[in-house]
Amino acid sequence: MAKQVGQYGKHRFWEMVPGILAWTTFILAFWSSFFAPTFAVIFIIVFDLYWTLRVVYFLIHVSAAYYHYRKAIKVDWFKKIKSIAGWERIYHVVMLPTYKEDISIVRATIKALQKSDYRSDRMMVIVGGEEGDKENFGKIEKVLKEEFANVFAKLMFTVHPRGLTGEIPGKGSNMKWMETQIQPVIDKMKIPYEDILVTAFDADTIGHPQYFGRLSYMFLTVHNPLRASYQPLTLYSNNIWQASIPVRITMFGNTFWLLGELVRPERMWTFSSHSMPWQMLVDVGFHEPDLVSEDSRIFLQALIHYHGDYRVEAMFMPVHLDAVEGKNFLGSMKALYKQQRRWAWGVEHLPYMMEKFKEHPEIPGRTRRKFIFNHLEGMYTWTTAPILIFVLGYLPFLVAGDSASALISNAPFSLERMMQVATLGVFASGFMSFLFLPPRPEKFPWWNWIVLVLQWVLLPVTFVVFGAFPAIDAQTRFMFGNYLGFNVTEKQKKK
Repeated sequence: MAKQVGQYGKHRFWEMVPGILAWTTFILAFWSSFFAPTFAVIFIIVFDLYWTLRVVYFLIHVSAAYYHYRKAIKVDWFKKIKSIAGWERIYHVVMLPTYKEDISIVRATIKALQKSDYRSDRMMVIVGGEEGDKENFGKIEKVLKEEFANVFAKLMFTVHPRGLTGEIPGKGSNMKWMETQIQPVIDKMKIPYEDILVTAFDADTIGHPQYFGRLSYMFLTVHNPLRASYQPLTLYSNNIWQASIPVRITMFGNTFWLLGELVRPERMWTFSSHSMPWQMLVDVGFHEPDLVSEDSRIFLQALIHYHGDYRVEAMFMPVHLDAVEGKNFLGSMKALYKQQRRWAWGVEHLPYMMEKFKEHPEIPGRTRRKFIFNHLEGMYTWTTAPILIFVLGYLPFLVAGDSASALISNAPFSLERMMQVATLGVFASGFMSFLFLPPRPEKFPWWNWIVLVLQWVLLPVTFVVFGAFPAIDAQTRFMFGNYLGFNVTEKQKKK
């Protein structure tokens, strides 16, 4: 029997469902290729048709999102909010949880906050370290206090104690500790909770200079702003020129996925760096400290607490992060795999939703069904689509050989046409990746542009190795109760 760790192990049936669905699909696809090839071919044709339509649908949404992104970054949002009465009341709390970060990474993030177009005297920055990294964090605190003293309305440093009851080590538990430490400060300053926005950045997140202006404008103009989180576009571009090819392709893939989601508010959850009302955090009791995927869980906490009346507003404003980077190529590949597996650990939300939705029948049935389906469908296709398209999809044709029926013999021509349409997605992704690239550093010769074009040939490989495999790994571990802890993404110091 699986051991209960934190909130894991309480609802074993729902923990097993995603893994069972994925492995049942693989087993049936493999078995039918030998014993029911006609069924296998029909399934593959239908699945590939579904995926082709999804690619077309995806390209439409990504193009629309890119239009909104280009439009958003051209606006002087700080100038716009000055025309709104009472805008000065808005304060921003920026939380930067760290663990074994190099001083150069954290310093660059705070330097970017200082250079923001928004008023720094309306910003409170809190840097959170861990007791297990106390010596390194002490050095970070000393340097940053000296350099950024009196820059912000408040600059705080906290150290999250190790081994608190009901916690697992990770970003979520650190952030909850930071929130409990900043609350007395907010109360002492007598700032109304409804006037505070909290931004959860990674230690390496470099926000666009207009980020807080755009965020403030949205908060002051959208309907019911206290019932929404605010999602920017994450670009892993800080070190993209020096990143390995599989890392670049995977990071761009993540950006394109988020682009497609930003124009579909009915599917949106919070992801990675994002912003939210302080009032919401207080209402839900802050971040849960005993799970891995805290960035998306905080949205679910709010959705359930407010009986389904909570949403994500798309900012279309970029934040720039570091792509994973090990000390060598192999180290980068291991770090990339672990990062993707940690993101795939978002499968942990299914048992949470199933149990919490059952406890809260006042949440509309349509809302419950929508979030459960979107989550399950996303996790299922994450694991199965690359394998079925690029691996198992060819098996029935290889097995059938010369004895193939007319259907099996003609199916490859249909699949070829669908794959040609799907290939458009590859070319579109390759083209759009150039639109998000920062200027080429002088130390990289011009022919690196050629590499950036040719790298997309490897998309099917990265789709399987750093897409499906980590997701299968995560869901299989979850199915058997072999729970993951939080692993910190490996990144190198700023040069």
